[in-house]
Amino acid sequence: MPTGPSTALTMDVPWEGETVQVTNIARQLPQEPTEEQRNHVLTAARSNTAIHLPEPAWAAIAHATLHPDALALQLRPTPNDPTGVLMAENVEGATLRSAVTRVLMSELFPGIQPRTGMSVMEVSDPQVQGLAHEGEPSAVVGYHYESLEHLKNHVWQTIFATLSINTYAQSILTRSVTRNLIVHPVSITFEDGTTPIEVLVVRDGITRLASAWSVLAGSGEEPSAVAKLATDALLGDISADSARKNGSDLRKQLIESRVAWRASLREEFNEEIKGEVPGPRAAQIFQSYAVPAQIAVGIEGHAGRLLSPEDLFDDAIRSVLASIHVEFKQWDAAAQNVEVITRALKRVIQIGDPRWSTSDLQDVYGLAVGRISVVDLPEVFGSTGRPPGTALWRAVYLVSALTKPDLLEALKDQAKAIKGGKRMAVKAFSGLLGPVIDLPWRSRKSLVTKVARNAWNNGGVLTGDVTGDWDPVPTDDFTTLVEPAMRGNVDARCTLAVAGGVALIADKLLTRNVGSSLDAPKEKGGVPFRADTSVIIEGLSRQDNELGLWTLAMAANTFRADDLPMNSVTKQSLTGKDASESTEKPYAYFQVDLAAQDKIARTADGVPVLLYEWDVVAASDPDRVKKPVAPVQHPEPDEPSSSSGEDGSLTAQGGIPDQEGQFPGGTHVSGELPGPRAGAATLLPSQRAAEHRKSLRLHVLGARDAMDRLLALEPEVGEHTPLAPLSLLDELHKLLLSIQTDAENLRRRTSADDLDEDPYDVEDEENAYAGD
Repeated sequence: MPTGPSTALTMDVPWEGETVQVTNIARQLPQEPTEEQRNHVLTAARSNTAIHLPEPAWAAIAHATLHPDALALQLRPTPNDPTGVLMAENVEGATLRSAVTRVLMSELFPGIQPRTGMSVMEVSDPQVQGLAHEGEPSAVVGYHYESLEHLKNHVWQTIFATLSINTYAQSILTRSVTRNLIVHPVSITFEDGTTPIEVLVVRDGITRLASAWSVLAGSGEEPSAVAKLATDALLGDISADSARKNGSDLRKQLIESRVAWRASLREEFNEEIKGEVPGPRAAQIFQSYAVPAQIAVGIEGHAGRLLSPEDLFDDAIRSVLASIHVEFKQWDAAAQNVEVITRALKRVIQIGDPRWSTSDLQDVYGLAVGRISVVDLPEVFGSTGRPPGTALWRAVYLVSALTKPDLLEALKDQAKAIKGGKRMAVKAFSGLLGPVIDLPWRSRKSLVTKVARNAWNNGGVLTGDVTGDWDPVPTDDFTTLVEPAMRGNVDARCTLAVAGGVALIADKLLTRNVGSSLDAPKEKGGVPFRADTSVIIEGLSRQDNELGLWTLAMAANTFRADDLPMNSVTKQSLTGKDASESTEKPYAYFQVDLAAQDKIARTADGVPVLLYEWDVVAASDPDRVKKPVAPVQHPEPDEPSSSSGEDGSLTAQGGIPDQEGQFPGGTHVSGELPGPRAGAATLLPSQRAAEHRKSLRLHVLGARDAMDRLLALEPEVGEHTPLAPLSLLDELHKLLLSIQTDAENLRRRTSADDLDEDPYDVEDEENAYAGD
């Protein structure tokens, strides 16, 4: 084997049960630049008057690069080009300039993308703010976090979620990262007053970055462990409290922490590489130590651009990312919709059209992207009446603002320009709104988010009146709007249409119904006739449709942003438990009975009747309903009842909660699971078998309970990452099949003994289950 310091080594490295051949490992890790070399980068940057970037951002770039002299050469102006020899990319309205170099992986933070911005997440994205330098466009963006802990959790979540979806770890171990990551500086500020810091973030190539961390962590490490390794390396164990109390420089602390971390890594590498046969850790460290990067450092606006200096770079970098992920590796439709609608709104704001207030549109933009929280809604949008600070009222005000006739046309024009299309119908615009509207509740309602977004693609709540000129009517009780709506008050009717329609769509009580729904029972999602979602909302909100208006009002009053109703997803399908086991106050929509004092339909026993999509569709156009409603069946007094009757009613025995919202009945297994008693060896085999049977049953019930608890977390964990890794599920599946096989063998043998037949052939049964 060659031993020269610059000669690449060939190694066989074990990785997840396989042997991977690595051929490009050197005997030394790249040396970190000296302070003098980093100063060369800063000097070259200062000499380039065409590039406007704050000094702290240049410092972050200089600390990350492994080739400072080559980077300085790219930055220095030439006689023919004052911008140096930087890479230039022309995007809509601007030219983006970037430097290509190799950087230390441990100096790169994962950034945010539209695909994460529309996803269900446990940790919210930071607020993104465009920045300018001395009034000129600058290739830097501001991320505003609540605290240092928020930043740490966000980094952990991004790495964990990325690796839970995909990984290139084995490929990177073989030949390292070979394609440039798209990187740019970010200025990070904190709500709690923590010292701001400047870092480099990866905007494209996050999967490659996370996979490189996975290589460094080692074979078989869970994504959570890899995410912790990355977070600890990037941010150390420094707390924001200590940084504030000591008055020290957080930037300096974090840089020193990463330098010390790399020093320990270098020691480990040197120890692994010095043997005749280097250890596998040498390959893992070398292949993940540095990555190629394309660092955006400059932005130049074209003549006639719409965007302000602060927003030019953010729009340009998003345009680059969108071109990559639409042309080559597409984001899903919801991610593209978020990208299009938010960029279109930002562009409209920059036009400065006198028909609308720029400051008002900035508030709408802040509400749409989450910069303005739900609780601030009364303060920001309370000029003509203070709306309640709820997620549903946020949706009402967003829809009202974004569908004003003139603004709607302007937004559609900008959206068409961004998407490259020639026309945009109201349905298509409605689809853009879906993943913006569901921002506050998409985590808690993740099981039906996809269905709800399909309904928005089918027109959502954008009826002819809603896309006209109207203003929301704030109220704490939506039923108070029914009477003025019936008298012709357009504002009241549209408020009910949007609030009630959003509630019904979000909770899967109004979907984009398809042909097969016509033949399905109402309890299984059946509908009396087919119609677009917006047509159903239009019918419900007609001035002469009292039943429809009451349905909308009561739906809006019932809506909760933190849970799913039993109408759309039963407790059984959510957690594996029956609804009667729930200790939470029930959440359900009920049918409307105009003759009842409280407008709630009840059975002869006084039990409220659940609302289904069939009832919603029927209420939109009663004259169109051809199929008569099946009569409500009531159980006989001695007939056993379930928690949810086939007629959609909650039966008195199993499903009606008391005043505290408690359901009777149900069992729950928790705590220690007993096994055979101490001294069991002195018992007869039959007695010991009885103990083991009891232990087996309780352990199986305990496993069921653990699975229920895991599934109950699914709405909170969200869709950005699997609830459990596939490797764990495969292992559990094998164990469960083994238990199932043994239990079935015992059952069949016992059955054969009871029938005085020949014993069951165990070998055949095992072979049969082996094919499952």
